[in-house]
Amino acid sequence: MSAMIETAGSASATERQNAARTSTLVSVVVNVLLTIVQIVVGILAKSQALVADGVHSLSDLLADFVVLFVNHHSHKDADDDHQYGHARFENAASLVLGVLLLVVGAGMLWTAADKLLHPEHIARVHPVALWVALLALAGKEGLFRYMLAVAKRVSSSMLIANAWHARSDAASSLVVAVGIVGNLLGYPLLDPLAALIVGIMVGKMGWEFSWDALHDLMDRALPADEVTAITATLAGTPGVLGVHDLRTRKMGDLAVIDAHIEVDPRISVTEGHLIAVRCHDRVMATHAVLNITVHVDPREECESHLLPLPPRDELACAVAAQLAQQAHQLHLHFVEGAVELDILLAETPVRPVDTASLRERFPALRQIRIFVEQRA
Repeated sequence: MSAMIETAGSASATERQNAARTSTLVSVVVNVLLTIVQIVVGILAKSQALVADGVHSLSDLLADFVVLFVNHHSHKDADDDHQYGHARFENAASLVLGVLLLVVGAGMLWTAADKLLHPEHIARVHPVALWVALLALAGKEGLFRYMLAVAKRVSSSMLIANAWHARSDAASSLVVAVGIVGNLLGYPLLDPLAALIVGIMVGKMGWEFSWDALHDLMDRALPADEVTAITATLAGTPGVLGVHDLRTRKMGDLAVIDAHIEVDPRISVTEGHLIAVRCHDRVMATHAVLNITVHVDPREECESHLLPLPPRDELACAVAAQLAQQAHQLHLHFVEGAVELDILLAETPVRPVDTASLRERFPALRQIRIFVEQRA
C-alpha cells in the first residue's frame, strides 16, 4: 500500500526558478564587467595576480551560464524517462561548478609556480592595478551577499554553491590587492605569490563542491537530525503504532523517502490507506520532500508470513460449504502467527456454523467470530 507526494519545500518551484534566473543574471552582468576590466588592466599593468583574478571572474561567468542552463532543465515536469522529475540537474550543476573551479585553480597554480621559479621575469606592477583589485573586491563581496541571501530565501544548494563561488572571488581579490601592494613596495615576488594563493583557494573550494555533489548523486541520505524529524512526523500521525525501515536520498534540494509504518492488524485496508495518506500530508507540510512512498505493515509480535497459515480461498470454500447459498463476508486477520476469522452474515443462519470442524481442518484458526447484520 503506497501513495505519492509530488512536490514540497520551503519555496515553490516557480519562486526558486525566478530567484535563480534573476540572481544569476545580476552575477553575469557583474562578472562580465569585472572580467574585462581585470584582464585588460592586469595585462597592461603587468600584474599576474590581477590577470589570475580576472580568469577567476571568467570562471564565475561560465558558472553562471551553467546555472542558467540547469535552472531551466531542473524544473521540467516528470516524464517517462525521469519519473521523479529533473531535480538532480542541480546536483549535477554543483559537480560541474566544482570541477570548473578545480581546473581554474590548477591553471593558476601552474602559472604562478612558473613565475616564482623565474623571478627575473617579474615586472613592477602599475598602481592602477591596485585600484582595480579593490574595485573587484567590493563588487564581488556585494555580489556574494546578495546571492547568498537569495539562495537561503529559496533554499537552493545550487545557488548557495554559486554564491560561495562569488565569495571565493572576493577573497581572492583581497589576496591580489595585498600582493599588488607588496609589489609596489618593492617585493615583486608577492604578486605571483598572491596568484598562487588564489589558485589554492579556488582549487580547495572546487574539491569541496565536487565531493559534496558527487555524494548527492550517489543517493546520500539526509542528515541524521532531518531523518529524526521525519520519523517523528510519521510516528505522530494518528493510527501509526511504529515506524521502521525509513530510507532517504537527496534529489536536488529535496528528498525522496521510503518508509514503513505499523498499524493495528485488525483495521481494514481502506483505513490503513487513509493513515498512509495522512502521513503523506503531514510530511509534505513540514519537510522539503519531493516524493515519499509509505508501506503499511500490521503491528505484530512475530512474522506471520513465515508460518504455515491457511490460504484465504481454501478457508472461504470451507465456510461457504457450511452456509450453502447464504450471503456472507469473510474478514481474515493474520495476527501473531495465527488467524482470527470474522464471518459477517446478512441474516441468522439456518444452521449454526460448525466452528469445531473449521478449527480441526485449519489448526491456525485461533478465534472465530460470527456477526449477523441488524436491520432497522
